[in-house]
Amino acid sequence: MKYYLGVDLGGTNIVAGVVDENYNILAKHSLPTAPDRGFEKVNESIAETAFEAAKKANIDMEKIESVGVGSPGCVDRKTNLLVFSGNLNWSNVPFQAELEKHFNIPVYIENDGNCAALGEVLAGAARNFENACMITLGTGIGGGIIIDKKIFSGSDRLGAEVGHMILIHDGESCTCGLSGCFEAYASATALIRQIKQAIKNHPESLLNTLCGGDLSKVEAKTAFDAMEQGDEVATKVIDKYISYVATGVGSMMTMFRPEVFIVGGGVSNAGDKLIKPLIEKSSRLTFTRDQAENPPIVLAQLGNDAGIIGAAMLGTSLL
Repeated sequence: MKYYLGVDLGGTNIVAGVVDENYNILAKHSLPTAPDRGFEKVNESIAETAFEAAKKANIDMEKIESVGVGSPGCVDRKTNLLVFSGNLNWSNVPFQAELEKHFNIPVYIENDGNCAALGEVLAGAARNFENACMITLGTGIGGGIIIDKKIFSGSDRLGAEVGHMILIHDGESCTCGLSGCFEAYASATALIRQIKQAIKNHPESLLNTLCGGDLSKVEAKTAFDAMEQGDEVATKVIDKYISYVATGVGSMMTMFRPEVFIVGGGVSNAGDKLIKPLIEKSSRLTFTRDQAENPPIVLAQLGNDAGIIGAAMLGTSLL
């Protein structure tokens, strides 16, 4: 049996897991990220988290094949620098080189969304397929493109930033510095902004009641709950939001024609209330809409474990 270490590096927590060759997570360990400490200190915590996970799994580090880290941001294939990570507030840092100082085995770094997509293809919702696209609807929009069970991210690994394709020219400002990004309209953050605007325009709405009149308590779930109770304002908010999501999904389907399209992230917890209308709306927004059936759209299955499994298997799947 072969064993691998996968690390999911988030803005809040570092989670490491020992994964066997059948994609089972044998043990996990977590520590706070605290990225303001700098990447050297964070790397020390990554190493500590990985060693503790191996200890919990009762696997000697000598038996670990490689370590993979899924990180927010982009890694340059030529320099191995973490070029940019908004979540961690790092730019052009030698993340991989610094991390390699802590291990005597190969170390791989990749975008966290790509790792999650790979994990879902290897062991989750798309395990019966080789080609998939994925989006995660959370604070931002992450995701990845998997071709022949390998991550596709362009010639320099800086591509496949699905949340930052332009949805609307000169539209809403995005945290990346561009305007009109998919993320600025279809992330959970965007949905919350849309709900708050609807409450301001329609204070009589159930949306206002569910948050107790306190806009700081609005969640993405608020609109789905109000819609389920028949609130017309919430229904319109969700319909428009899913239209934004469907536009991005339809465009990705047209470009890549995957065997399956995976949707994860916090908003996906709405289940059929999201997926059913998304299937219907996106089916009208692909180039081959009248000639061929669209790929199925499914919910992600692994949650945060997808990133750990995908990261763990980078050594076998990245290049």
